[in-house]
Amino acid sequence: MRILVTGANGFVGHALCKALHQSSHQVRTATRTANKHQTSPDQFLVGDIIATTHWEQALQDINVVIHLAARVHVMNDQAVDPLSEFRMVNVDGTLNLARQAAMAGVKRFIFISSIKVNGESTAANHPFSADDIPAPIDAYGISKREAEDALRLLADETGLEVVIIRPPLVYGPGVKANFLSMMRWLHKGLPLPLGNIDNKRSLVALDNLVDLIVTCVDHPAAANQTFLVSDDEDLSTSDLLRRMAKALGKTAWLLPFPVWLLTTIAGLIGKIAVAQRLCDSLQVDITKTRQVLNWTPPINVDEGLRRVAQKYLADSH
Repeated sequence: MRILVTGANGFVGHALCKALHQSSHQVRTATRTANKHQTSPDQFLVGDIIATTHWEQALQDINVVIHLAARVHVMNDQAVDPLSEFRMVNVDGTLNLARQAAMAGVKRFIFISSIKVNGESTAANHPFSADDIPAPIDAYGISKREAEDALRLLADETGLEVVIIRPPLVYGPGVKANFLSMMRWLHKGLPLPLGNIDNKRSLVALDNLVDLIVTCVDHPAAANQTFLVSDDEDLSTSDLLRRMAKALGKTAWLLPFPVWLLTTIAGLIGKIAVAQRLCDSLQVDITKTRQVLNWTPPINVDEGLRRVAQKYLADSH
């Protein structure tokens, strides 16, 4: 199978290209900038992915496109009109690529969306499902939903098979942002006021997400379906920190602050969004993914955390 991967330089893209090669697929990458660590010798530099990007050469002889590249969720976004900025890349850029893919004879277009299309949080033990009515709140989630809708219409018009995957928080070796910050706190043995959080959150290990994407490349039942993905074990923030600390060979010093106090303090210092992610529940139901694709996450949470910790500790020395 000849596959074009956009966003191949990214956290997911790098791991995905490696897995595709190991599965004997021929991989072509499309990136904004060159990367000497690319796993594919077949590279195209496409610059910004917008409505006018030219894809003809990159799409030549391609069977499947896996579209990872996106303008991602940005904390403290400084754009005057964030939704327009997200739409430029995530909607217009995606649809332009998909249209050109259909014209080039590509069979399948796999779009990596976001659980934010479903919403920002769930009531405990009432997980999101793939067939829920979308309810995105922020500009990033809205742009991903609009891209999904446009792709489904294009599939109806052209016969292009569209597969949509909505991951929650992805963690794995080399993870950045808040997940990396938590590992640093735990590794340093800092006391954290997060011992009293009784929420439920779904996560997905990088290796599990990559495995699902590879499964969707040629699985006949994946065509024109939307899938949610997770490790299939939901954790409270407190439990996640304890298990992350164990993977690091440390003890988590978690102080039992009341959740209302945490959120009040976070609001006063302008960090309410961070507090919500730490304290709210966000669960996903992957029953459809399991049943339609006969797919099971290949690794569990503890193994996923062990792999993250191993990489972090190696980089720390």
